[in-house]
Amino acid sequence: MRFGQWLGLLALVAALTLLWTLRQSLLTLFAAVVVAMALCTLIGWMRQRLGCGRPLAVVLSLGLVSVVLAVLATAVIPPFVEQFGELVSKLPAAATTLLNLTRDLISRASQMLYGRSDGGLDWLREGLFSGGEPSNLRGGALQLLGLAGGLGTGLLQLLFVVAVALMITLQPLAYREIAVLLVPSFYRRRFRKVLVSCGDALSGWMVGVLISSLCVGVLAAIGLSLLGVKLVAANAVLAGLLNIIPNIGPTLSTVFPMSVALLDSPIKALAVLLLYVAVQNLESYLITPSVMQHQLNLLPGLTLTAQLLFTVVFGPLGLLLALPLAVCLQVVVKEVLIHDVLDRWKRPPLAS
Repeated sequence: MRFGQWLGLLALVAALTLLWTLRQSLLTLFAAVVVAMALCTLIGWMRQRLGCGRPLAVVLSLGLVSVVLAVLATAVIPPFVEQFGELVSKLPAAATTLLNLTRDLISRASQMLYGRSDGGLDWLREGLFSGGEPSNLRGGALQLLGLAGGLGTGLLQLLFVVAVALMITLQPLAYREIAVLLVPSFYRRRFRKVLVSCGDALSGWMVGVLISSLCVGVLAAIGLSLLGVKLVAANAVLAGLLNIIPNIGPTLSTVFPMSVALLDSPIKALAVLLLYVAVQNLESYLITPSVMQHQLNLLPGLTLTAQLLFTVVFGPLGLLLALPLAVCLQVVVKEVLIHDVLDRWKRPPLAS
């Protein structure tokens, strides 16, 4: 290799190392872009419905968002925080009940298999309960959910995301052109179309997820009310919020209502499990296909792979943003790698 080629290789390695070092900051910036796309989608809907100019649509959209946030801060968040705190306090008692129920099931199975309730399955009982009684589960749960140490950093990141999102929302075309200038001049027109496609895919995904999460929250609230499960508001809000994270989120949302129901009876906990399975199947096979007809569909295997990969690379924020990242990457792979590279890759002529 020549000196210039070595220099280019070193520059590429340095650039990749820099990107890897700044991956958390870049992910936070991507979160701001996602929020900005959500605001731009609302602004576009306002302009289409009201037939007004962009400045007026921006003012109306920001006003609407402010009103919604004010209503959430005064009417929804306080009871949710209260009920969620009570929900967390019930988890240790529910865990103790579950352990006692498991012990009883093992004893009954030993009675059926060996004619006595002890001795036959002692190896299983000792393996499951070798840690002793869960006397410190309350402290463990509170430590798991206690994020006070990183609260300041989280608030700063949230302020950064909101500020950058508002700046991008006010001048989206200008910031898009800055991104276009980062690619070679011969590819800028095509790259501009790719960015527009990514924006359209993100907008469709966000609208679909919003409608889907609202439906899941409402269905969960109705079902839990009919079953007589306590803390309906907290569990319904959690079901709607965690629905944003596919595969993992719905599973986590089932733990809390089942824990509360288990304190009443195992049958009620089983009924809650069946309810959430029914709601998730309804969401997966009816609600989501109906509201996302024009949205870029992601295969379940690719979705799970993206969640695992981005969680390992970026941490919890990567898990939260795995779906929008996967949506954008799928557009880039389809438009750039497949359409612009592989589809135009000609077979070299045979040597005569």
